[in-house]
Amino acid sequence: MRQLLPRSEANPPGVGTTSVRSPAFRRFLPLALSWFCLSPTPTTAGEPTQFQRDILPILSDNCFACHGPDAAQRKADLRLDLQAEALRTGDHAVIRPGHSGESELIRRMTSADPDEVMPPPDTRRALTANQVALFRRWIDEGAHWSEHWAFEPPARPEPPHLQRWAGRVRNPIDRFILARLEREELEPSAEADRRTLIRRLSLDLTGLPPAPGEVKAFLADASPDAYDTLVSRLLEEPAYGERMAWDWLDAARYADSNGYQGDQDRTMWPWRDWVVDAFNRNLPYDQFTVWQLAGDLLPGATTEQTLATGFCRNHMINGEGGRIPEENRVDYVMDMMETTGTLWMGLTLNCCRCHDHKYDPLTSEDYYSFYAFFNQTPVDGGGGNPQTPPLLTVPDEARRAALDEALRLIRERSEVLAEFEKTFAPPLPTPPATETGADQEPPALPKEVRRILDLEPADRNAAELYELEKHFNATSPEFTTRVRSLREARDKETRADKAIPRVMVMADRKEWRPTFMLDKGLYDKPGKEVFARVPRHLPPLPDRAPTNRLGLAQWLVARNHPLTARVTVNHFWQQFFGAGLVKTPENFGVQGEYPVHDQLLDWLAVEFMDSGWDVKALCRLMVTSATYRQSSRATAELLQRDPQNRLLARAPRFRMPSWMIRDQALAAAGLLSEKMGGPPVRPYQPDGVWADATFGNRRYQPDSGEPLYRRSLYVFWRRIVGPTLFFDSASRQVCSVKQPRTNTPLHALATLNDVTYVEAARALAERVLGLDGLSPSQRIAHAFQLVLARPPSAAEQERLVNALERLRKEFETAPDQAAAFVRNGESAPANTSVELAAYAALCTAILNLDETLTRE
Repeated sequence: MRQLLPRSEANPPGVGTTSVRSPAFRRFLPLALSWFCLSPTPTTAGEPTQFQRDILPILSDNCFACHGPDAAQRKADLRLDLQAEALRTGDHAVIRPGHSGESELIRRMTSADPDEVMPPPDTRRALTANQVALFRRWIDEGAHWSEHWAFEPPARPEPPHLQRWAGRVRNPIDRFILARLEREELEPSAEADRRTLIRRLSLDLTGLPPAPGEVKAFLADASPDAYDTLVSRLLEEPAYGERMAWDWLDAARYADSNGYQGDQDRTMWPWRDWVVDAFNRNLPYDQFTVWQLAGDLLPGATTEQTLATGFCRNHMINGEGGRIPEENRVDYVMDMMETTGTLWMGLTLNCCRCHDHKYDPLTSEDYYSFYAFFNQTPVDGGGGNPQTPPLLTVPDEARRAALDEALRLIRERSEVLAEFEKTFAPPLPTPPATETGADQEPPALPKEVRRILDLEPADRNAAELYELEKHFNATSPEFTTRVRSLREARDKETRADKAIPRVMVMADRKEWRPTFMLDKGLYDKPGKEVFARVPRHLPPLPDRAPTNRLGLAQWLVARNHPLTARVTVNHFWQQFFGAGLVKTPENFGVQGEYPVHDQLLDWLAVEFMDSGWDVKALCRLMVTSATYRQSSRATAELLQRDPQNRLLARAPRFRMPSWMIRDQALAAAGLLSEKMGGPPVRPYQPDGVWADATFGNRRYQPDSGEPLYRRSLYVFWRRIVGPTLFFDSASRQVCSVKQPRTNTPLHALATLNDVTYVEAARALAERVLGLDGLSPSQRIAHAFQLVLARPPSAAEQERLVNALERLRKEFETAPDQAAAFVRNGESAPANTSVELAAYAALCTAILNLDETLTRE
């Protein structure tokens, strides 16, 4: 059924249709393989070389391992990462500006002697003739040096003036993109049709497909601002925050369990709900940053600001036997600071745990000085408690109401018991009989019972009340009844209190914990003491900023910070265009990619800061550009010239993430629940997955009813074995800002056979069969439109009708199989007819079309 439509009809022309056997593919392959090393803005004759764009990447790839920042690995006392060292004069000069023929660097690059040639043969690296020629040209032009682009604060460039494509401009983004296309002599693609645009925009901004009524209204809106109105509406949808939160949860390593072998459940979900709400109300990104890293340190910190710091506590917790608490604690602190370095700065700080960075100007001392900001938490690393203090109690309305009701009952029943005890004479034990029969003094009440009776009823706990019940049950039933009533109220309070989530948050110790550099990153090998500071190669903390996490957070969003705004806009660009302007979002260092559209990246970074770090304004800017609105159809020339679409002469076309594929299926079927927030849910999952991964300690019990159909964002995420439906997803064990995108046929085993998709297909079939007065052809077209926001073509319609008839005949020969097929899932089918089974099987195919799984 997956091959219901030929790929040439399921895909836009020119996309995904080239045979691996074709001459066109054989001509295209070498270009595709070599594209990754193409200069983002190729140096042409008459244009001077640029050090940071043309020279530094080659030095970084081939020279810095031996002649870079890491002193322990440096050879020949030569550094090529620093201008003063690389361009030093005298007898040991290796570069003579203006004279490439006299430069030792060129001589070594071109030497035929294996003992002298650089890079050495044993590194398995070699420079191409073009790279050597580029170095000669750079030296002859004067060997002009500049800082690595990402370490210089962005300045707002002037959007380019266009010669040819000025009429295509919708906002400044287009000026930068079109100017590059002009230089490359490439033509931008036409605007996508309206059906494609509304589906693309809905998926990108809400993670859900548009409803047929929304498509109809957009198609009927002839006003010039129809598209902008659509963007505004989608940005205000509650689903927007849910869609935006997913990528943040991946980066923040959010999960609902600790990880490691024990993998105990945790209650961090109120923080997850806070993220959704923060995106929906458009909390400025600088506040979004400060609150998550240091909300607890703000003057008069609110509950919300403290809750936001749950971000830092999303790390795994290791409770395995034999682990030393201090070892755990050090791991947690490293995770906090490395996540901060990746997510806000795009730097691979983890490389400096054991030694100076081999490529970037970051030292091991920088690492541990940065670590010192997070080294002040009172967490000691002991045990595997998934609610390790500091904690924040976060009751929702229902749980608070349940607790309030229990407390009301306690007050009421305590007063009733107190009134009764004013006249209650506790019966004393009967004295034992004696041989003489003489009167004896009756024994006193047991000491513990007397102690409890001396307490006010409201001050007695459940255990004490139970002790009274046991003692007086046989002798004073009226008293016991009142005691039991109060004890039951106490038990209700305990249950209500236990149900309230407690979120791990941040706090600092009262006494500053000293920080030491750790030899090879080992917790028990302390060395030199260091103090909290930011890396020396970056700007210092802002004036009057405290030397703690709050000062660090303020530093990250300071105007002169070169990385945060760039890294952030790159994340959002990746979300909407499939790849970032820097395709290595986790690495903005010298080993990362030089941005293809470097001026656009800087313009967006400055625009983002100037807007007051307005996330919705940034999203609007990107999705209203003509660049975003292009068709994704690729001509043969574009496939040959720009196979990876880095120049953006067409819209990107890529497979949707698995969580979005699931939400789309539920939405199209009419099953998706709109309920937001709350504890994680457990949808369908194969038996035994949790048990196998946890040695039988955890067993999966699917939910029932509405929770089965909640959005994927709310699915329980067990860290050691993630939800089985979410292929190509982050493990949520460490920070992840870039997910793999594969296309293995194994994924179809889930989307064709999992209960979620089979049930969704049957519900989609019932949805169209429930429409009166329609022909089979019209029903098929409606199902097609619910999924793809467009009607099928004539050829597609013919094949779908023929497939439906074939399925009918197959199920007629096996009615029992038809009945079993439509019973998949908890929701009861309207009937078990062959007709429903045939439509359901056809809808399974529609849900698995290449176009269905693809963001066009």
